[in-house]
Amino acid sequence: MSTTESAPAGGPQSTPDAPGYLSHKQILVVLAGLMAGMFLAALDQSIVGTALPQIVSEFNSLDKLSWVVTAYLLTSTASTPLWGKISDLYGRRPLFIAAIVTFLAGSVLSAMSQNIEMLIGFRAVQGLGAGGLMSLAFATIGDVIPPRERGKYMGYFGAVFGLSSVAGPLLGGLLTDGPGWRWIFWINLPIGLVALGIVAAVLKLPHVKRSHKIDYLGAAVVTAAVTTLLLAVSWSGPDHGWGAGTTIGLLGAAVVLAVAFVLIELRVAEPIIPMDLFKGRIFSGYAGYAFLLGFAMFGALIFLPLYLQAVKDLSPTASGLALLPMIVGIFSASIPSGQLMSRTGRYKMYPIISAVLVGGAMVMLSTIGLHTPYWQLAIYMFVMGSGLGLSMQITVTAAQNSVPRKHMGTATSTMTFFRSMGGAIGTAVYGAVLTSRLKEHLGEIVPQTAQNMVGMLAKAANSVDALHALQQPMKGWALLGLVEAMGDVFLVSLPFLAIALIIAVITPEQRLAGRTDGEAKPEDVEASAAAAMH
Repeated sequence: MSTTESAPAGGPQSTPDAPGYLSHKQILVVLAGLMAGMFLAALDQSIVGTALPQIVSEFNSLDKLSWVVTAYLLTSTASTPLWGKISDLYGRRPLFIAAIVTFLAGSVLSAMSQNIEMLIGFRAVQGLGAGGLMSLAFATIGDVIPPRERGKYMGYFGAVFGLSSVAGPLLGGLLTDGPGWRWIFWINLPIGLVALGIVAAVLKLPHVKRSHKIDYLGAAVVTAAVTTLLLAVSWSGPDHGWGAGTTIGLLGAAVVLAVAFVLIELRVAEPIIPMDLFKGRIFSGYAGYAFLLGFAMFGALIFLPLYLQAVKDLSPTASGLALLPMIVGIFSASIPSGQLMSRTGRYKMYPIISAVLVGGAMVMLSTIGLHTPYWQLAIYMFVMGSGLGLSMQITVTAAQNSVPRKHMGTATSTMTFFRSMGGAIGTAVYGAVLTSRLKEHLGEIVPQTAQNMVGMLAKAANSVDALHALQQPMKGWALLGLVEAMGDVFLVSLPFLAIALIIAVITPEQRLAGRTDGEAKPEDVEASAAAAMH
């Protein structure tokens, strides 16, 4: 393979397996561009939620509501490994720019949608760009910052997620209540153009040109596997039943395609996800942990705004502000833990504490009722945020530290892929649980003389406006059924968090490499992996 150096004159030199770390001043400049792009993608995950009731009302398409979210998660999840692999071959900067452009194109098209089908399709284009923005930002951090120092900078990314989490619902509410829901997509243009300008100007990193071969077959098969799985859990299962032929067929196809993908990756010269990565217990352990935590946390992130708007009767804008305790929790945990990890080089305890805190928050959230005071809910949200803040970036750093440098982009995007996959599946599963449990609880709550109204009340619970338009006592029945069903949703996450806790305990720890430690040789990596197996 060729090793022609394409680094700018005077810039840090790099070889495929040798570090090219930047100084603190250079890192801060690069961070500005990465955080701008990442804010764009993170904002769009939360800004749409508060606008969905208005979108559904305009297009009269309640039955397709979940696909506005699922289409975005599907393409961002499926494309994540491909972005990482191609960036390993061609460099981070051109791919990061391409991701921003793709995201902005999807935003413009989404804003111009004339029906729900168009919006779903263009949200998929947005998700395609978002998959690159997320994974490439973390991969670039892995390129320019030693693992030992990475924690203190990862706190900034925790801040980006925190800011976007509170700004998203707040902005979404303000724009929906003001100029209209289409502006939740138009607002991406000025933010995106700023990010594009910063990245084009400052993200000039060294890159080693190598011979390459893109695994297009693997990319197609993994996309098909993810698509069929999400179709099963988001559409066929809830609509046709989990024992229906269509559901079983889709689940079977997802398993076959997943096995086919593994077999393909074992044979091709340049796999999208090298199977060798999973030989080490550190990488494979935290990939599983990321999936399970992503699965669990989306239940809280999706249903808390619904609770605040439907049960507490808050406006979209007010419900965004009411999530502030969770954001404070993320900040208060991610920044100090990142600093401590950088100081000590140790990280094992943080994912363990994270799983315990998130599990405890889920138990507390399962107890909320119609009259739970906000101060009590704020404590629950703070605990949830603290748990998320302890692991969101730390697990990525630990996984990056355990693989050879040449696989940095691939390893980072694979971790993002597993977390996004967990979130996508969790969203679909929680939606199915909420729907089924809502009908059961309504059947118990509604008097025998009014049982014929259960179906109507369950349908009304899909829309905040429809709920609030109900007359008493029907409104009280519907809200009580919704709260009881939400409690069940939070409890469903507990087995998954228990498995995540076990994984965090048994996954070994590898000292974080410092600036002068250099890159581990292949035989050292193998020795480390072998040691980790015992």
